Amino acid sequence: MSDADLEEIRKARLQQLRQQQGPAASASSAGDASAEDAQRSREADARQSILSQILLPDAADRLGRIRLVKESRATDIENRLIMLARSGQLRQKVTEEQLKDLLGAVSEQEEKTQKKIVVQRRGGWDDDDD
Repeated sequence: MSDADLEEIRKARLQQLRQQQGPAASASSAGDASAEDAQRSREADARQSILSQILLPDAADRLGRIRLVKESRATDIENRLIMLARSGQLRQKVTEEQLKDLLGAVSEQEEKTQKKIVVQRRGGWDDDDD
């Protein structure tokens, strides 16, 4: 057998295997993707439901505006609010002022954990001594 014959046999066998596995593989991957999308959708709906129960409308509006500017900060605030609600530390709905206080606390905490670079300039040549 020549190399060309072996190559044709390999191609035919590969095509046959693809036909056998193709529909099953594509169906399972599509099913997994739709299941993941459905799971994400349910989680997002649950988060929104919890937040609508614990936030006053003006606080929810402010959180929405924060999400437009910096989504990671809004998600962090939402996680903290949900954690407080689940632990029973929230006795009433969160007002806009309380949300501002929480934002201030989060920004202070981020400033403490964030590394800062300090540049110290040494006294060197000074041209003003003429």
